[in-house]
Amino acid sequence: MYIPYADKEYYTNVYGGSTISEEVLDKALKQASRHIDILTFNRLVGKDISTYLTEYQLELVKECCCELADFETEYADMIQNVLKSYSINGVSMTFDQSWNLQIQDGVVIRQDVYSKLQSTGLMCRILRR
Repeated sequence: MYIPYADKEYYTNVYGGSTISEEVLDKALKQASRHIDILTFNRLVGKDISTYLTEYQLELVKECCCELADFETEYADMIQNVLKSYSINGVSMTFDQSWNLQIQDGVVIRQDVYSKLQSTGLMCRILRR
């Protein structure tokens, strides 16, 4: 059974999240964790991250999981939209990599969250663990 990197208790009590409703929180955290797996080349899959990672890495992975879950829940309609851009009555919107978004291996993530996850060292392509 797959266990997300952050649970309801961490999301609510430590991270202080309130964006995601109780009914879909488990699903959102699991999806965010799967996306972290993609970004970290599955280095954490099947491992007890509380003993595998340093305290610093563990905290960052949990925090990124919550931040990514919030982002993916809040912007689900736009993320799942197949259009790159659209315009209505002179107002246009483009959903592509920009100064505050990163799209990596199909995962849309805020740049600050991506950078935070990078600082764990788990996203290095040459790292072998």
